[in-house]
Amino acid sequence: MEMRERIIAILVNNKPGVLSRVTGVFGRLGYNIESLCVAETISPEVSRITSITNADSDFIEKVKKQLSRLVDVLDVIELVPGQSAQREMILIGIDLDQKNRPEVIQCVGMFDCKIISMRNDYCIIQAAGSREEMGTIINLLKPLGIDKIARTGVVALQQKDSEF
Repeated sequence: MEMRERIIAILVNNKPGVLSRVTGVFGRLGYNIESLCVAETISPEVSRITSITNADSDFIEKVKKQLSRLVDVLDVIELVPGQSAQREMILIGIDLDQKNRPEVIQCVGMFDCKIISMRNDYCIIQAAGSREEMGTIINLLKPLGIDKIARTGVVALQQKDSEF
């Protein structure tokens, strides 16, 4: 079986302890969650959990069965590239000096990032896009003095013609 990055979307009742029970299923099955994003949907009673794990197709079937047994899980699907929209947002803090400032500003322009805070010696950049794009931005900015990074994890939605 081929191990690859899998995105799983789970609709759950927005109640205390649900996230813990959902993530516990991954751990019991022996899989690490690489990215996790949780927030309310249009209904405050329902939350969407988007998780990424490296797994094979057998895992998807196992996790769907296990999660479906949980009382507060409403639906579980795998989000497939090409049939879903996927984005991640990052904030990057960069130490600035006379030498790297023009290069940082050039990178911001190249990747359609946004400077959300700027001082003489430090700036915070916001970027959004695919995980691959975020990796590219980080790799380009690393040599310029990244101080801190905060990532949202992937958010994703199935295309309208799907059942989710």
